Amino acid sequence: MNYTVAKKVINVVSLVGMALSVLAVIYFYRLGVFQDKTALNELVGNRLLLGPLIFIFIQIIQVVIPIIPGGITTVAGVLIFGPVHGFIYNYVGIVIGSIILFYLGRTFGKDFIQLFVKEKTFNRYVGWLDKGRKWDIFFFVMMVLPIAPDDALVLMASLTKMTKKSFLFSIFVGKPLPIFLYSYVLIYGGHILQSIFF
Repeated sequence: MNYTVAKKVINVVSLVGMALSVLAVIYFYRLGVFQDKTALNELVGNRLLLGPLIFIFIQIIQVVIPIIPGGITTVAGVLIFGPVHGFIYNYVGIVIGSIILFYLGRTFGKDFIQLFVKEKTFNRYVGWLDKGRKWDIFFFVMMVLPIAPDDALVLMASLTKMTKKSFLFSIFVGKPLPIFLYSYVLIYGGHILQSIFF
């Protein structure tokens, strides 16, 4: 198979993959899994083997398509699968989604990124993009913080000269803490505050 044919095959496969992903998003959206923990639980909670795979795929989608809120799915993962497995499935899905998002940004560039990143957010961080090593450190710190706009920053990172190795390190090492904090604060924060103040 020569280069031209191989490139055409890759393009066709990519288009089919994108089409299937869009159809999956529409299907899951119509089921309500992005807005309702009960719907998500009904979809994945009773499927011993397939359930975790479906859930991880949903987490990948909510990262790659930043217009879908990830809060419900992240919390739901812990509620449905328990603290250990829920954390693992959240982590795997979010990490894979972040890597895909980074490569999409690198492939399609600034115009694509600005479709998903708000102008205010883009302007806030654009000054960091040409700072080299300082950006790498800044990006890692932001990945550790549970309140940072992670998906937007992943897309912004794709515009920099950040190495793949540095990006992957930030994602693999930086993501566990915010996923843990985000999940458990949303689930147990109210009970903790109640026990302290009442």
